[in-house]
Amino acid sequence: MALKYHRSERWTREQIHAYKVTINQRTPREVTLVMDATFFGRRIDKFGLIVAKNITTLKPISYHFIQTENLAEYSRLKSSILSQGFRIQSITIDGKRGLFSLFGDIPVQMCHFHQQAIITRYLTRKPKLKASIDLRRITGYLGDVSEKRFVVLLDSWYNRHKAFLQEKTYNEETGKRHYTHRRIRSAFRSLKSNLPYLFTYKNYPDLNIPNTTNTLDGGLFSPMKMLLKVHHRIGIEIKKKLITDYLEKQVK
Repeated sequence: MALKYHRSERWTREQIHAYKVTINQRTPREVTLVMDATFFGRRIDKFGLIVAKNITTLKPISYHFIQTENLAEYSRLKSSILSQGFRIQSITIDGKRGLFSLFGDIPVQMCHFHQQAIITRYLTRKPKLKASIDLRRITGYLGDVSEKRFVVLLDSWYNRHKAFLQEKTYNEETGKRHYTHRRIRSAFRSLKSNLPYLFTYKNYPDLNIPNTTNTLDGGLFSPMKMLLKVHHRIGIEIKKKLITDYLEKQVK
């Protein structure tokens, strides 16, 4: 840039640091949202970003930088959205603890991608046990079957494997018994707990609710990470300024 504008490197750096990102005016309206967070960098230079994107316009309406992803940051983002005059019709989120209750006054959709990731974390990608194989296959039907059909499949799975799930192992060191197949039980419990939020998108067809947060993961976060990868030597504050500028250009 110094060569292009016939200026010194010092002058060029000063201009970059002095650059002020223009924050565009938002137009309040009813919005169908996807909301998620992502992180950049590693260890000492790690920081995060939480974003709410309107699925109708495919534009971000609110965001802020974070150090950790927790309920307080989501609550802060919700407050920011409402304070700007937006009216949230529905929201698709990843299902972190407490999020459903935070948005309990509006239709909430649990991201199918994140639900499947939870099941994979408990059962692995290539489970060996019959109960795990069957449960992973049932989870793969999300997005393809109705809620009623999914409940039938899940209940049928539980009835077939009930005795297996009740098996316990004796721990000689503690003298206590614990469930032998705790990871399978946790996977099943996750599906049962999230079930009221897995089919919201079908219960409100007029709102065009997405059943994943992929429009953020692949449509916004990935391009930003590619952008920072090109400029990997810049400091955190410049990185944040670059991200903000990128997001504001999306708003236009």
